Amino acid sequence: MILELDNVKTFYGASQVLFGVTMSIGHGEVVTLMGRNGMGKTTTVRSIMGLTPALEGSITFDSVDIRNHPPHKIAELGVGLVPEGRQIFPNLTVRENLIATSANNAGTDTPWTMDRVIDLFPRLGERISRYGRTLSGGEQQMLAIGRALMTNPKLMILDEATEGLAPLVRDEIWSCLEYNLKQSGQAILVIDKHPEAMARIADRHFVMEKGKIAWSGTSQELLANAEMQHQFLGV
Repeated sequence: MILELDNVKTFYGASQVLFGVTMSIGHGEVVTLMGRNGMGKTTTVRSIMGLTPALEGSITFDSVDIRNHPPHKIAELGVGLVPEGRQIFPNLTVRENLIATSANNAGTDTPWTMDRVIDLFPRLGERISRYGRTLSGGEQQMLAIGRALMTNPKLMILDEATEGLAPLVRDEIWSCLEYNLKQSGQAILVIDKHPEAMARIADRHFVMEKGKIAWSGTSQELLANAEMQHQFLGV
């Protein structure tokens, strides 16, 4: 496994948010974490990244216990984050945003470069000298994904990557995950709330409810379980 969480418990002050989260992601596997808003998905991401450290449990990345690592060390080990809300650098150009994070954290022989990112998202090439703040929401999301890829991560985490985007742009990003990144063997954790699209893209799924993993299974099991979707996803 590239990432394993075992009985992770995370607090904000005295308030407990995660109540023993256990989940895993294999090398080259695409896994989703789904659930309604406020169920603990982003806190799980923040715990993995060391932004809100877990108080109990273990978080193991590529055989290294990272629970007490600072965020920059976790990134250096090869975890790339596309954060909720994109959080690109608004006063840097597209080119500068991509160069700012460039590294070969996975040590691959065929690393992601600016040219490869532009091949993936041609619109970024058309706007290469534009400032981040002038891009549309969809273009900013493409830039955020490209910026994470430029770190050449062993695992990429996308936190609500299609939230608030137009359906056509959302489909373009999902297609990128399905036909480009997944087929290249990139391990990905996707936080989202669209079960039909996620069933097409991902290998396995975890569903959160009130800070716990309430359900897990394959894409076939996800689509077949309408009752679970209604109970935990509001579908």
